Amino acid sequence: MTGRPRRLLAALLVALLATGCGTAEAGPRPWHDGRIFLATGNTTGVYYQLGGGYADVISRHLPGYEARAEPTGASVENINRLANGDMEIAFSLADTAADAVLGRGAFAGQPQPVRALARVYSNYTHVIVRADARITTLAGLRGKRVSTGSPKSGTDILAGRLLTAAGLDPDRDVRRATLSLPETVKRMRAGTLDAMFFAGGLPTPGIADLLSGAPGRFALLPIADLIEPLAARHGPVYTTAELPREAYGTTSATPTVTVANVILVGADMPDQLAYDLTRLLFTYQADLVSVHPEGGNFTRQSAAGTDPIPLHPGAARFYRSG
Repeated sequence: MTGRPRRLLAALLVALLATGCGTAEAGPRPWHDGRIFLATGNTTGVYYQLGGGYADVISRHLPGYEARAEPTGASVENINRLANGDMEIAFSLADTAADAVLGRGAFAGQPQPVRALARVYSNYTHVIVRADARITTLAGLRGKRVSTGSPKSGTDILAGRLLTAAGLDPDRDVRRATLSLPETVKRMRAGTLDAMFFAGGLPTPGIADLLSGAPGRFALLPIADLIEPLAARHGPVYTTAELPREAYGTTSATPTVTVANVILVGADMPDQLAYDLTRLLFTYQADLVSVHPEGGNFTRQSAAGTDPIPLHPGAARFYRSG
């Protein structure tokens, strides 16, 4: 059960509990009856792992609130569900979030009322090809069977932009499939895909399973040379970095394109709640690191740099207080 039916059920349960305790004096009701749902991503990705850790921190350390991480198709879906009131917190790639705020791309003409709590770790773009396909550049994907990630995900958007930067039409020049990470990995193993895209933290569990389970069958494709056409069209939201060989036990580092992640909330979230949710990210950051190493790859200074996505006023107050 998702969306408003789930919320109505939660509200009914709260009301029943309240009437069953007639002798108790009612206090202020927490926002959304104290239920916080986090929109994350594919179950074998970093969003889902860190989202689960963050939900646990909220449930244990924010009195009156219980949080739960929900698997999703990631960025675009997450923002839509956040704007619709189906979720209270959402993980997103910063490029997709910027599109949402500015009303462009997947949100053309429809700016979304989302605000940032923090800029967190960066996603590394993984382009993985079958080693026997002898594909050495992104342009070499012409005519190939390619998964560009879940529908309505940041990976799918970024994959399309990268293919365009390489001189390919994403919908005509490749045999494009929009698949979740688990399904993509399954099909790569089966040999029914030639290549895949995924933007994620290091290491991404699903990709680690793919590469470690079939040594030598797959290769990471270097794509950092596409940063100039990418930046010329989409601005400085993208950067480059080397995907270190230690991440997946490859023989060498892979130059790739990176993009930051942000944690988003709705503009209507109470300021104090946004302040507290931001504070928890730093007070219990060690708990996030224990869930995934990327939980440690942001600082108070870097987290406040969310432009062009506005900080929620509650989050901004937290950063000013330090």
